[in-house]
Amino acid sequence: MAYKPIEDYGMIGDLRTIALVGTDGSIDFMCFPHFDSPTVFAALLDDEKGGRFQISPARDGARLKQLYLPDTNVLVTRFLSDKGVGEVTDFMPVGQVRHSHAIVRQVKAIKGPMRFRLQCAPRFDYARDTHKVEQRDGDVVFRPSGGDVALRLRSSIPVTVHDGDAVAEFSLDSDQSAVFILETIRPGVDTPTGDPDYAERALQHTVRYWRESLARCTYRGRWREMVNRSALTMKMLCSKSTGGIAAAATFGLPEMIGGERNWDYRFTWIRDGSLTAVALIQLGFHDEARRFARWIEDRYADSPDGHLQIMYGIDGRRELTEQSLDHLAGYRGSKPVRIGNGAYDQLQLDIYGELMLFVDRFDEQVEPVTYDLWQKLRTSIEWISANWRRKDEGIWEVRGGQQEFLYSRVTSWLALDRALKIAHRRSLPAPTAAWQSTRDEIHGEIYESFWNDSRQAFIQHKQTTTLDSSALLMPLVGLIPPRDPRWLKTLEAIENELVEDALVYRYRADTAASDGLSGTEGTFCMCSFWFIECMARSGQHQKARLLFEKMHSYANHVGLYAEELDLQARYLGNFAQAFTHLGLVGAAMYLDEALNAAAEA
Repeated sequence: MAYKPIEDYGMIGDLRTIALVGTDGSIDFMCFPHFDSPTVFAALLDDEKGGRFQISPARDGARLKQLYLPDTNVLVTRFLSDKGVGEVTDFMPVGQVRHSHAIVRQVKAIKGPMRFRLQCAPRFDYARDTHKVEQRDGDVVFRPSGGDVALRLRSSIPVTVHDGDAVAEFSLDSDQSAVFILETIRPGVDTPTGDPDYAERALQHTVRYWRESLARCTYRGRWREMVNRSALTMKMLCSKSTGGIAAAATFGLPEMIGGERNWDYRFTWIRDGSLTAVALIQLGFHDEARRFARWIEDRYADSPDGHLQIMYGIDGRRELTEQSLDHLAGYRGSKPVRIGNGAYDQLQLDIYGELMLFVDRFDEQVEPVTYDLWQKLRTSIEWISANWRRKDEGIWEVRGGQQEFLYSRVTSWLALDRALKIAHRRSLPAPTAAWQSTRDEIHGEIYESFWNDSRQAFIQHKQTTTLDSSALLMPLVGLIPPRDPRWLKTLEAIENELVEDALVYRYRADTAASDGLSGTEGTFCMCSFWFIECMARSGQHQKARLLFEKMHSYANHVGLYAEELDLQARYLGNFAQAFTHLGLVGAAMYLDEALNAAAEA
């Protein structure tokens, strides 16, 4: 089999983990049982060794279609041929009743007869572990040799075992169906999946759960379908058990085919999680914000010195040692395939800015910040007040040495500014005079040290004249008016140098000061949406609208986005990416309001 394009996948999840389902009916990626657990299926990263769970037509030639059931994360993959029409409905059960930690796959012949082929080929522990297979009462149990997370495949039709995989070929007439359930086995714990009507009940509960969740969304403007899909995608990346928010569902997908920029994004970054939680609050999803706020409190409680790392495991673990899975070929030969993330112990000054942006929005729109959390936050603001001048690795986590980055100054200003707002709003104890003085000092530093007269723009860091699209955050957080002459010149410079059509590069890797990595990368989708919002805020509403519509044309067939795009609209980087979807939400909300205001003027 050949590697499918990254954009040829839909995504299902149960608020604990996520699986990617290809348009050919193959589950080619899933970590189990949690977002950042080892993979069980990883054909996306090694077509031969990684493992997959495929249900597809036995004969080639069918047209492949995929869609979500409306307002849900239940995925339907359709196979259309002149011989028949079939479909697979995939979901992970969630809802108010007891569910197994499972994937449910319902296969149906819409117009038959239709013949299907099944292969369930798990490869445990990133395809490093062998397993044994047992057949009991029609079920197939896959038991890894090196772990205690065994999987059971329940099947409504007979399957056989071949070379450690469960395989079958079967025919369905019109309106006939078959059900396959892959679930964890926990010693001494009974699961409900053996009930004959379990799959249908689980589907009903899961559909109801997602639709009731989405009913909380308060957005009613233009592009509502795209915003709703982004909301459901971001919610799927939220861990219901821990409150952590995964930056993306995957690891190891390359930022350029054949390159080395292949990172693990299954963890919770303070930055990504905070910005995702802000977007969810904007949309009316307050429960997820509450869980994330508790997750933040837990990280402070676990901190030996009262400070936060830039990222943690979904469960809050601190050590995320980076290693290469050299036995995996990598997506289309892109190596190394990395797990863990060596940036976890980097210094990135910006994290407290995004965190305070979230806390301010949470305090204002969800519930007041607690006194105990405020005391922890005060410690962080005091630390930023004393350390904002330091060099760091910045938002893009460069590996070429620390610099004095503009973005880190902007977000240090943001941390102090939002802390002051919260303190004044709630009359909380704080050295507000000192904080205001430091905030103003940072503001002056940004204008004096990061404005480059020759470029007529704000530049990436003090030792360069390079432009960086992270500067687009400046008007979005209120540091600079969106029609300030210096900002308009910066926006124009970014458009001339970093923008191709509607796509925006983070920076030009071939012209920037070394980021410590070889090769180049694609355009960064979140920056494209930031650029669109900045254009709208500058008064260029129709141009922003056209660019926004163009970005919609880059969404995949079910409305999902990866981290990056190349100029041929091929997806790059990890998928699906919370950063991209939160950027879409912010741009949609502001642009919709701006267009309404312009129409009423």
